[in-house]
Amino acid sequence: MLQDKKSETDAEKQKVLLRRLVTEVSRENPDLYYQPTSQVARLIADHIKSGRTLNGDERKLMAGLGTRDLEVLLSLH
Repeated sequence: MLQDKKSETDAEKQKVLLRRLVTEVSRENPDLYYQPTSQVARLIADHIKSGRTLNGDERKLMAGLGTRDLEVLLSLH
């Protein structure tokens, strides 16, 4: 039960962080809106790997997500 709640809170944190990352990446790529979801996911994955704007906890939270996971999360928003 406690594990389920932790997973839910992690998922919510990931969603909030993903929105922030999309905003950051879109500043660097003004035409991001017109790119396919797969391309956006790759750009975000690269941004996460670079770790430029993520603190340790945020990097750890997003580390388990691959490009395909990011694509799915992006398609839900």
